[in-house]
Amino acid sequence: MEKDESDLSIFDQPHVLQIMFYPRRDFGESSSTSNASVHFIEVDEGISIGCRFYWVDTDSPNILYFHGNGEIASDYDPIAPQYNRRKINLFVADYRGYGMSGGHPTATSMIRDAHKVLQGFREILREREAKGSLFLMGRSLGSASAIELAFHYQAEVEGLIVESGFADAFGLLSRFGVSIKGAREERGSFNLKKIRAISIPTLIIHSQYDHIIPVDEGVQLHKASGAKEKELVIIPNANHNDLMVVGMDQYFEAIEKFVSANRSPS
Repeated sequence: MEKDESDLSIFDQPHVLQIMFYPRRDFGESSSTSNASVHFIEVDEGISIGCRFYWVDTDSPNILYFHGNGEIASDYDPIAPQYNRRKINLFVADYRGYGMSGGHPTATSMIRDAHKVLQGFREILREREAKGSLFLMGRSLGSASAIELAFHYQAEVEGLIVESGFADAFGLLSRFGVSIKGAREERGSFNLKKIRAISIPTLIIHSQYDHIIPVDEGVQLHKASGAKEKELVIIPNANHNDLMVVGMDQYFEAIEKFVSANRSPS
């Protein structure tokens, strides 16, 4: 486990949090997908994170997925079949205050909770006697959680997938007109600093015309990645929230190929 001294408390100021997080609630445990199960992973005393597990079988590879801002785990009911038909088990985790999770989201809790979510997911896999490889994936805001875990546990997972990820939180916030007084950019720089130390196979997917996190950020992450086996896939003519629709075949073919190439033999 790598050591990281980043202090994220500077991002927990109210005017920053209202830009970083747009939590939505989900008060029902039902799913439109028959193979989905709901799980709660305790991350703090009295606070649990709601997750959805879209299961195929014990031999399939597993993706631990952290979604984007404004999304919740149940939003992946119609998306999960794309993973499942490619024989991939998909586990989607919410954040504090999102979906059926307790608490309120902060930058600090998001990063710390990711470790507990990984531990909880491993226990679920053990209970199901799952034998498949484990991959980490994060979309947009969720790229921070996925990269955090890859940074710390890269010896224990097979690969990292980053979709619409940002390179640095300061740049992201500045595009929304948020300034952080007294900030030193080496503190809590999130993704760019950590991905340099990640050597496991890495796939970066980004939209050509992303208006929220420009494609240059994906290019930066790919260039900075410490992985020998790394790939950058740019979805033509797509924006931040429509890349899975505009480039569905390219998007899921890239994920399927990446997982297939890097999964451990059963």
